Amino acid sequence: MQNQTPQDCYSQKFLSHWDQLTQVKKPVIAAVNGYALSEGCQLAMMCDIIYTGEKAQFGQPEILLQTIPGARGTHRLTQAVGKSLAMEIVLTGDRISAQEAKQAGLLSKTFPVEKLVEEAIHCAEKIASNSKIITAMAKESVNAAFQMTLTEGNKLEKKLFYSTFATDDQREGMAVFVEKRKANFKDH
Repeated sequence: MQNQTPQDCYSQKFLSHWDQLTQVKKPVIAAVNGYALSEGCQLAMMCDIIYTGEKAQFGQPEILLQTIPGARGTHRLTQAVGKSLAMEIVLTGDRISAQEAKQAGLLSKTFPVEKLVEEAIHCAEKIASNSKIITAMAKESVNAAFQMTLTEGNKLEKKLFYSTFATDDQREGMAVFVEKRKANFKDH
């Protein structure tokens, strides 16, 4: 990166391929144990759910290299933790602990290091027990909240909600609830 010119970055669409992670229909869970700095922090923020070990740290120290985050890090961080804390992290290069990150809303849960991967897998299994199509709709609706006005987001949510009733899986989900039995989703 040190020898990259602005023209190189622009013509090579430097870091633009990272956005592909946010377009994945399946939920993406980050299990962060250790340092999530610069692109590591930005990569974690692209995930749908962030779990951490107790000693994890997050930061955007690019300012110390006299540059700024380049993979939507300033935008995602501000959405997650608010303007004041985002400014402090980005402008000072300081790190925050997993506990501070959780308190600020950057992540979902913190676990003892030895339980982190197990808990991330447990979350994935719980999500995977639901209909894939309904899960994708739910993910789309939550993600839209960061990109749309409240009115637009409500309109999309209603459209997706109504769309669930056109699926076999929604009918199966209701039957499972009423009949108290195990689900057999067909993902349509």
